[in-house]
Amino acid sequence: MARLLLVLTLLFYVLFPINSDFVIEGIRNIQKRSTKKPVNDIEVYSLIINSQVTSRFAHNVITSRAVNRANVSKEVIFNVDLPKTAFITNFSMIIDGVTYPGEIKEKEVAKKQYEKAVSRGQTAGLVRASGRKTEKFTVSVNVASESKVTFELVYEEMLKRNLGKYEMFIKVQPKTLIREYKIEVDVHEPQGISFLDAKATFLTNDLLPTIHKSFSGEKGHVSFKPTIDQQRSCPNCDTTLLDGDFTVTYDVNRETPGNIQVVNGYFVHFFAPPKLSGVPKNVVYVIDRSGSMWGRKLQQTKEALLRILNDTSEHDHFNFILFDNKFAPWKESLVKATPENLEEAREFVKAITYRGWTNINDPLLKAIELLNIAHESKTVPERSVSIIVLLTDGQANDGETNPSRMQENAKRAIQGRYSLYSLGFGEGVDYPFLEKLALENSGIARRIYEDSDADLQLQGFYNEIANPTLIDIEMQYPENVIADLTKNNFKHYFEGSEIVVAGRVTDNDLNSFIVDVKAEGAEKPLKYTENIQIQTEDDASKQQKYIFGDFTERLWAYLTIQQLLEKRIYADPSEKANLTAKALELSLKFKFVTPLTSMVVTKPEEKDKEEETLIADKFAESKIAPHQSPFSYMDSDPHFVINVPQKNDTLCFNIQEEPGVILNLIEDKELGIAVNGELIGNKKVDDVISNETYFGRFGIIHREMKIRIEVTTEKITILNHKDRKTFSWQKTKSISKEGFNLVVNKRSDVTFSFGEGATFVIILHEVWKGHPLHRDFLGFYTLDDHTFSEGVHGLLGQFFHGISYEISNVHQTDNPDKPDATMKVKNKLLTVTRGVQRNYQTDHKNGMKIPCWFVHFNGKGLIDGTHTDYIVPDIFSIAY
Repeated sequence: MARLLLVLTLLFYVLFPINSDFVIEGIRNIQKRSTKKPVNDIEVYSLIINSQVTSRFAHNVITSRAVNRANVSKEVIFNVDLPKTAFITNFSMIIDGVTYPGEIKEKEVAKKQYEKAVSRGQTAGLVRASGRKTEKFTVSVNVASESKVTFELVYEEMLKRNLGKYEMFIKVQPKTLIREYKIEVDVHEPQGISFLDAKATFLTNDLLPTIHKSFSGEKGHVSFKPTIDQQRSCPNCDTTLLDGDFTVTYDVNRETPGNIQVVNGYFVHFFAPPKLSGVPKNVVYVIDRSGSMWGRKLQQTKEALLRILNDTSEHDHFNFILFDNKFAPWKESLVKATPENLEEAREFVKAITYRGWTNINDPLLKAIELLNIAHESKTVPERSVSIIVLLTDGQANDGETNPSRMQENAKRAIQGRYSLYSLGFGEGVDYPFLEKLALENSGIARRIYEDSDADLQLQGFYNEIANPTLIDIEMQYPENVIADLTKNNFKHYFEGSEIVVAGRVTDNDLNSFIVDVKAEGAEKPLKYTENIQIQTEDDASKQQKYIFGDFTERLWAYLTIQQLLEKRIYADPSEKANLTAKALELSLKFKFVTPLTSMVVTKPEEKDKEEETLIADKFAESKIAPHQSPFSYMDSDPHFVINVPQKNDTLCFNIQEEPGVILNLIEDKELGIAVNGELIGNKKVDDVISNETYFGRFGIIHREMKIRIEVTTEKITILNHKDRKTFSWQKTKSISKEGFNLVVNKRSDVTFSFGEGATFVIILHEVWKGHPLHRDFLGFYTLDDHTFSEGVHGLLGQFFHGISYEISNVHQTDNPDKPDATMKVKNKLLTVTRGVQRNYQTDHKNGMKIPCWFVHFNGKGLIDGTHTDYIVPDIFSIAY
């Protein structure tokens, strides 16, 4: 089911002057207070979500209103989670009748404003990742006494049909009782609506009557308007029960395979032929079984594969290739999905175990070879769909490891004949690599999130491609009257989906045109022909009350930008520049916030403060998942950097101690895991010793696995109760055993994984040989810490489950790039300074600048106790 995701959470924080005796109160307090007396005199009295869907194109407006009833100004924060596939088109704040609008600008033009905001200590980024399919938009504003503020956010998205329906998904999470809470959804589909439904996971008997749904002909309507009393979690309670998913689903009538709508010189063509025979498919599943798949990931993969085998049609052919540093096909060739073969395959899947490292290139090429042989020997039907499904949870560390060469190898071998689908399991995958690999070969990439429903995510992906009904679809339009077509050739059509093409009609006097659709079906070639009548101005004006603006033109622009951005992923440099220019031009013209543009929001000036400018950027997938970049780390002199995703911010502090001192970084008594690091200093020059120190040695202990690891700038040593293994930094090497994985990248870094949820990277920093002052040193990064218990501690470990703090009173110092501020943390007030540290994880030489709030005096006030409390006697010290 395609999803229009809208997760709406309003957080209203009230910030008092820092020298007062009041306590800063957030949303947790709001939930416990009555709306009869607003918390801290801020009342959120209205929240309205209005969605207009016209021919699958959704125009969404979120409006929230609040009033400050206090006799002093207060700060209000507006938080919205919206779909990653959506484009923000407008944002405005209305304060006392004055509108402060957002403005869409080219990203490079807005960059200087962004950097200026960061240098002043402002949280300049408005948009960030917040979930599987959502990104968070956040803005705050100071509201004067007895004043009102209205926030209005507008975004647009095309709903995609999936498994026979369109779905609008709204996350209802207001966090407080609201006088006027309302969701209104209007749907207009010229083909006619075949069904319309609305459900909510939080519904009670009292709330059931608040959902109204109706449809007739082309129009449908859904509303949800609970009163304050209906919102209460219990009679006389001041907490809300509105916390869950609100879902609207619908589909349209399909009397013909296609439907074309022409409005104001632009057309959109929807093509979804019903009741076609299924085309047989030939699938090679290339499954990662390396050591990092140990535990729940491998178990969930096996469960998903077993369900997929149960849903496999008897006319299909399939095979498995398991891979680690080597690969092993299940059968020498593809086999038909007979009951006997399926049963044998189930036993094979049940017996899959983890082992080894990760070689992606060779098993992929083997899968292509198996499909080549199957077609050449005609053991698979001539009219069939051939697919490769790659599932991996990591990055290649054996065999061919260069991503560009692996992509080129696959593209050269496939030659456009087969589709490659890439599934990245968990947070350690190189997602851009998988995405380009898929898009270059007529497939898609999908991130599978490590969670309890990972097996359902895998099965859900399979269901989308389970029933192909057409091959090589070509949508043909008259060249002399149609221009600026979006993509009009498609490798496959899957049952329950929909193909969408849009374009511009160049002849203003045209009354009609012919569209031909050619494709290969299960038994024979198919051709569909439609004669399209263009509406007169009178016909078009009659429909304007049902449609918003020039929706066909905006839908065309939306599709075109999406496809141009997708092509950029695998284009060569010269073509990429051309695609970027076209996408940027359209983004600015239609006022979409895309990866090439930013929305600049200028907040009203406050007394004795500069005008504040905030920037909203489109979130983009990175090599490491958004919240994994990294959780916290320690590098250089030694700088401790703590990522705080809840605030989209970073904290940092230094520890100054003597060379030879050993500090505890992580200690989890419950899991029996500890990490300690020993400081080293610079070389002695003319009897003068620099006070700079670095980490030159780490000790990692896992009590349950009976493993101790020592990492120095010269070697990596693993000690267990049986033996001792030593690895040099001079060679790439990996080891995988019983949930423990180690990967050494030559003269670069070493990654350790202990089962699920505990992954560390140690980076080797080499200075040139014979340097008169500096020595080689190490940096320590955590990539995954979700497995650690609530009792985890240490200089880094104490922050694994978050840190609560507030920043206020930001003010300039003698250095304009380093403003000071007041931090309230752990019931203490600290003076902190905005600074910059470097993250060397992806660029070991130059690093990436990370703005952070620097806590002085060895992190005093931020860390528990004092820094000397973390000094331990031995590199392998761990509390029992």
